[in-house]
Amino acid sequence: MKLKGIIAISGKPGLYKILSHTKNGVIVESVPEGKRTMASLNSSMSSLNDISMYTQSEELALREIMRRIAEKEDNGPAPDAKASSDAQLKEYFEAIVPDYDRERVYPSHIRKLFHWYNLLQGASLVSKEKEDPEEQAAAQ
Repeated sequence: MKLKGIIAISGKPGLYKILSHTKNGVIVESVPEGKRTMASLNSSMSSLNDISMYTQSEELALREIMRRIAEKEDNGPAPDAKASSDAQLKEYFEAIVPDYDRERVYPSHIRKLFHWYNLLQGASLVSKEKEDPEEQAAAQ
């Protein structure tokens, strides 16, 4: 799963692929619609490649969690974050990450994870294949 160059922008729905950098920000393309826009440097942006979730023993990279979902769903869509209840999403998430930290991972985090996964899956950007160590090092 290659999440390098995919970002979430605070205050804007969905995910974006960074296309290029400008003097005042970055030009991004929405996933999966493909509409281009500019995000200013004042915008709070989070790279999906840098996001991880808490477990009882360590932090687990978002790309690994998404890879596990892709493996469980055979690269298909995950449960719909809008149509599923918090309890249903937590149960599904627990099957994928059984040792997640229940005090620090909130239902809103789990809901956002499934929403992001389905956006990426719709754009054919998810994969159940494990990255080799060289790809992981390059992604960081």
